[in-house]
Amino acid sequence: MTTLGTPLSPSATKVMLLGSGELGKEVLIALQRLGVETIAVDRYEHAPGQQVAHHARTITMSDPAQLKALIEAERPQWVVPEIEAIATPMLEALEAAGTVRVVPTARAARLTMDREGIRRLAAETLQLPTSPYRFCDSLAELQAAIEGEDGQAGIGYPCIVKPVMSSSGKGQSKIDGPADVAKAWDYAMAGGRVQGGRVIVEGFIDFDYEITLLTVRAQSAEKGAGIQTHFCEPIGHVQVNGDYVESWQPQRMTPQALAAAQHVAKTVTDNLGQGLDGQPSGLGLYGVELFVKGDQVWFSEVSPRPHDTGLVTLCTQNQSEFELHARAILGLPVDTRLRNPGASAVIYGGVDAKGIAFDGIEEALALPDTDLRLFGKPESFVKRRMGVALARSTDGGTDSARATAKLAASKVKPRA
Repeated sequence: MTTLGTPLSPSATKVMLLGSGELGKEVLIALQRLGVETIAVDRYEHAPGQQVAHHARTITMSDPAQLKALIEAERPQWVVPEIEAIATPMLEALEAAGTVRVVPTARAARLTMDREGIRRLAAETLQLPTSPYRFCDSLAELQAAIEGEDGQAGIGYPCIVKPVMSSSGKGQSKIDGPADVAKAWDYAMAGGRVQGGRVIVEGFIDFDYEITLLTVRAQSAEKGAGIQTHFCEPIGHVQVNGDYVESWQPQRMTPQALAAAQHVAKTVTDNLGQGLDGQPSGLGLYGVELFVKGDQVWFSEVSPRPHDTGLVTLCTQNQSEFELHARAILGLPVDTRLRNPGASAVIYGGVDAKGIAFDGIEEALALPDTDLRLFGKPESFVKRRMGVALARSTDGGTDSARATAKLAASKVKPRA
């Protein structure tokens, strides 16, 4: 049975988010609606989530000493990682000592903090279908991995290169031929979260479309039934250089492809949900990315937290991905049903400046069945995601919603 206390009192139920961007902000709001006391942590001050949380803390989350000191000082019941650049070995140590519960688990946070851990788990341990891949620590290794050496075949062209540790598509590029290799290496080094980084090179899959399958591990509503896996309707999306620019829900799939996608998602999230003693735990929402061609499905990546493409659920589902995450964490019932089709489109900063303003809000919201989220990031960059436009379908399909969301986004004009 879940018991929730009163914020800012001795009975408070306290949750700490490590990373407080636009996705974390929505999770914090969902938690607060259930009476949870929230602590928003980020590497810079006035991050979006810090603007709405009960407490705001600014530290270097990749520093084990700083992370340990903060968790021990605040004593939250749950720590929820919302980004990759965190000292996960320290989280594992604190979880093992019983100091805190990590969502979904500290092991999941460690495995998914970089692409190497999760890709090896999916392809080598779980034997799930993925694109061919190699890991490389230098430009020379990258060239050899693509073109082959010592009589061994390489990945070949075209291929995709990504830093093993990055977010929102940073440092990711497609290589069409030998002339692109050095440029791709330099771009990956600039876009990674750590210096002197490592890259993954993946064979290019000629897929029909890619989806995010939001997968929720939650306590069953039936007493003693344990953990149950729930799936949201698949989300289709468009990415440019690995960064999401629009998404829609639902994405139409064949029954065979949907069944395969759910099998892959459940297999990987069941594994990530294993606790310290190997017993099922790992409650929360996971964003599982998959490539689809016909009835075939390939695993791409997974985030043990709400996914940026899932912002569309703010206008499509009975409970958004953020509400689902909050409820699952707290052991409460969840509802993944689709309310209506819809779409989202990204609003970029357009300028490099601090404290920007937005024009065109009235024009965007005058469009039928639209909504906006402006994230409140204190600094804008030309290609930084500063908001999102949302549109509900007016005809039962996603095409009209996609067109409306993109039109609404285009009417919002950031300026310095």
